[in-house]
Amino acid sequence: MARVSSALDAVSGIRSGMHIFVHGCAATPVPLLDALASRDDLRDITVYHLHTEGTSSFVSPEVAGRIRSCSFFTGPAARPAVQDGRADFVPVFLSDVPALFYSGRVKLDAAFVQLSPADRHGMHTLGTSVDTARAAVDTAPMVIAEINAQMPRTSGNTVVERRKLTAWFETDRALPDHPPTPIGPIESRIGELIADLVEDGSTLQMGIGAIPDAVLARLGNKRDLAVHSEMFSDGLIELIENGVVTNRLKKVHPGRTVTSFVNGSRRLYDFVHENALVEFHGCDRTNDTAMIRKNPKVVAINSALEVDLTGQVCADSMGHRIYSGIGGQMDFIRGAALSEGGKPIIALPSTAAGGRISRITAELAAGAGVVTTRGHVHWVVTEYGAVNLYGLSLRQRGEALCSIAHPDFRADLARKLAATRHYTIRA
Repeated sequence: MARVSSALDAVSGIRSGMHIFVHGCAATPVPLLDALASRDDLRDITVYHLHTEGTSSFVSPEVAGRIRSCSFFTGPAARPAVQDGRADFVPVFLSDVPALFYSGRVKLDAAFVQLSPADRHGMHTLGTSVDTARAAVDTAPMVIAEINAQMPRTSGNTVVERRKLTAWFETDRALPDHPPTPIGPIESRIGELIADLVEDGSTLQMGIGAIPDAVLARLGNKRDLAVHSEMFSDGLIELIENGVVTNRLKKVHPGRTVTSFVNGSRRLYDFVHENALVEFHGCDRTNDTAMIRKNPKVVAINSALEVDLTGQVCADSMGHRIYSGIGGQMDFIRGAALSEGGKPIIALPSTAAGGRISRITAELAAGAGVVTTRGHVHWVVTEYGAVNLYGLSLRQRGEALCSIAHPDFRADLARKLAATRHYTIRA
């Protein structure tokens, strides 16, 4: 291992043709990415990553031909490059990404990570994001680290030994700050409907944004809730501090809030710092359906871009344009369905584009990706209601989805449903 004075010194050992993993979300090692992008002597570098924050240098047109992004989940920084053909997207369940590294299917030459400062034993942690970084650090022959004084020390399977590091340098910079998204009347109503579905003793999985926050804000009267999620944000803190979330009844890591990464405000990062009751694990564990299903009454809350009248859920693309990724939606939708008393939920506003487009559609847009199949979908919730499609025929689920579409679009959707063969099967 070698301590160096700068990010540019840290990436000096990178050679053309290498495959590099980059830590993501709040843990994105921005100085390392910017230093890599400044190396105009490099060619054919492939960067594997999830959602990244803080820089777009590695996906800018200026690095085309030198660095190519390959994302397992495409965030805002990489979307233009994917759309322009300068970057690649891999459709894959989040739970399966670590196996790509462990199996050698994706062979890494280096991993760029952002770590917390070492403890007295010389042990760093992966901080806010363990997800796929655990597997990358375990398998990459070179581990190059930014040691950030402001990265929280986290508990769980997060430890990285100092001797594992090929090169490292120190920074003291703030993590990305994402205050809670304002909750509007639509999100508030969806949150109310979902909260009514959450029973005492439920195990929660939720994402980030106004709808998950609206749900969490309405759970203060529940008892003995638990959390086993791929991620969480600020909205969960008060439920834990007020004793609503106890994790007492869960079967996997009882007594612990389990996640693979967090993203939010400084308050959240301070909350997880040295908090032994919050455990971070790789997403091959948090998102393993065999693990998820062991917990009681799993309520999995996931979003969608559009849902067609048969129940197919598009969550990763707008037509042919990649917007995000498969992520953990299918992992938790299936895991919740297999959990005793579980409720897999797809939640979305009824319209987009200022009310001009219905997100309940007769058919998915051309090129749209089906993330959750109609065979897996159960609950679908908009501000106009909650329906359970499990066990319903194509005709019945079409009628149910029409009932929670925006009123401006219901008549047209009903006409299109009536024109389809599965509607007229009824004798």
